[in-house]
Amino acid sequence: MSKSPKQNPAEDEENTEPLVTDKRRIDPETGELRPEAAAAASGEDISEEDIALLAEAERDLVAEYRDRAARAEAELANFRTRVERDRAANREVVVAEVLRAMLPAMDDLDRAESHGDLVGTPMEMVAQKLRSGFERYGVTPVGEVGEPFDPSRHEAMVRLPSAEATSETVAEVIEGGYTLGERLLRPARVAVSVPADE
Repeated sequence: MSKSPKQNPAEDEENTEPLVTDKRRIDPETGELRPEAAAAASGEDISEEDIALLAEAERDLVAEYRDRAARAEAELANFRTRVERDRAANREVVVAEVLRAMLPAMDDLDRAESHGDLVGTPMEMVAQKLRSGFERYGVTPVGEVGEPFDPSRHEAMVRLPSAEATSETVAEVIEGGYTLGERLLRPARVAVSVPADE
């Protein structure tokens, strides 16, 4: 007996594509009964009422899955928004911590500048570069002589009763404070003029 040559199974898989047959009776796009389903129904014992119930059930199912898909899409969009917001908040916290760590060096440079020790030295350039870096990130100084005392932005180190004072105002800035946008990096340490009768 001679054996017939067998075909290579790998070739069969390459040459055949999967066949997809949609056997739903109701068209998911239109919600109507498909013609082949209507023809099959005419030979079966299915009433028009049963067909209408089936069509309604499939429409309800399609609507439910569309609703689920829309909710899942909305949840995904909310998740992405939340992740981006958290990422931005984390970035702000890290930048604030780095800048806060550099504040003591900035204080030393400010003190040296107020005594005239920086003029004409290489450290003057370092101070300028450091200040421009702070400005680029939106760091602004807090605490100026004459501004109203604000406990959320100032730390009162000394209270100085004064006959001229009508309200609590900053009389002297002992150590400057800084903000990064709306975030307070460090409050300004100040001496506060207060009315003499307090």
